[in-house]
Amino acid sequence: MPAPASTPSPSLSAPPSVRSRRLALGVLATGMLMTILDGSIVTVAMPAIQGDLGFTPVGLSWVVNAYLIAFGALLLLAGRLGDLIGRKRMFLAGTAVFTAASVVAGLATSPEILIAARFLQGAGSAMASAVSLGILVTLFTEPRERAGAIGVFSFTGAAGASIGQVLGGVLTDALTWNWIFFINLPIGIAVLLVALRALPGDRGLGLKAGADGLGALLVTSGLMLGIYTVVKIETYGATSAHTLGFGALALVLLAGFLVRQATARHPLMPLRIFRSRSVLGANLVQMLMVAALFSFQILVALYLQNVLGYSAAETGLAMLPAAAVIGLVSLTVSARLNSHFGERKVLLAGLVLLVGVLGLLTRLPGRPDHADYLTDLLPVMLLAAGFGLALPALTSLGMSGAREADAGLASGLFNTTQQIGMALGIAVLSTLAASRTESLTAAGAPVPEALTGGYHLAFAVGTGLILVALAVAATVLRGPKGSPRSVTVEPRTPLAAR
Repeated sequence: MPAPASTPSPSLSAPPSVRSRRLALGVLATGMLMTILDGSIVTVAMPAIQGDLGFTPVGLSWVVNAYLIAFGALLLLAGRLGDLIGRKRMFLAGTAVFTAASVVAGLATSPEILIAARFLQGAGSAMASAVSLGILVTLFTEPRERAGAIGVFSFTGAAGASIGQVLGGVLTDALTWNWIFFINLPIGIAVLLVALRALPGDRGLGLKAGADGLGALLVTSGLMLGIYTVVKIETYGATSAHTLGFGALALVLLAGFLVRQATARHPLMPLRIFRSRSVLGANLVQMLMVAALFSFQILVALYLQNVLGYSAAETGLAMLPAAAVIGLVSLTVSARLNSHFGERKVLLAGLVLLVGVLGLLTRLPGRPDHADYLTDLLPVMLLAAGFGLALPALTSLGMSGAREADAGLASGLFNTTQQIGMALGIAVLSTLAASRTESLTAAGAPVPEALTGGYHLAFAVGTGLILVALAVAATVLRGPKGSPRSVTVEPRTPLAAR
């Protein structure tokens, strides 16, 4: 759908060559790899950080929460601002903020300084990530070429998460925890220098096209409060006054934001974006899928360490096959399958494989002497290839209903639903697992079996979430009859992005 004549589209300075587009893809993927790597690398170094800086057990959680709250809350705003002031400017500014904050985090001498630096890291990551796919899809306009680029971009997420767990253990053991942050400095500087030349310049729509200060305040505060509430469910409980009170306030703020967007002359988030069935359905499927699969990444790691006795580095290596098959599928076959069968069918196939992943995890042995990696876990890691099918297809579907002028906004929206899904997955499934473990321990079960029983419950609920996502994908993401593709993508209509 072309943009209205009254709404100028961001214009590129010149048609980019094939070489420059590939270089730009490399820059965007490297930037994403850096932020994803940072998110997973920190978890391994948490004990060392606590011992060195004197964090309390409750305060230590804010090393992760501060980043998550800033990142998730600012994605939507950053995506829209990218549309207004230029996506290249937003990417460069975000990368610079993230890199500088990483140095501050590495030099931190107190819990307060580290938490503040992590918040700034989250803000910088949101600024860069919110517009990354928005830039990508304006560069790669041919459907199959775009699918290949999205496959590369999707792979960086899985690679960063897995490499981070291994690298975090190696850096912490060989050097100090500070180096998990210092490693971002050379990467960030390299990304900035190359991005200055490789990324296409765009003027943006101008702040007058959507400079809604009240809307920005409502959505940012609502998302920040909502994510805070979710990540604290494990501490306070789902039915506590703290959770219900802050959750209700967050909903009121977000409802006020939607009312504001429906009435504002220049809305920050034009509600027309939700008229697209593909955008709405893909974001819902992603939220369910990510909520379920984050339990795979977190709880399988806990099972390997707490039940089987793996070290941090051994845990990362044990989970590398999952990253390998996800990368192989994303980089080699996902684009061809999407082009031949359509994104909807590929997404459904990927979700079916993911049902198998979480379903098999419900049968993990509760005793170390009964467990065998080759028979109990390696098949699960290989079935994770379903994520390599599902995510690129889902990303294409989630972008297909957005205009060029809304690419950054839809990019931020896609990233926001991903972060909300992750936060919900961590809070709800971890709480269920802990509650089940406590019940089994009270009944006299050995600790390894009690822990495994808790993980089994979480994996069962995660399987249910994937099944719901499968149903939504099958019903909401219906493609036009007679077309092999689930969504018709016009080459001149850049899509939204994560």
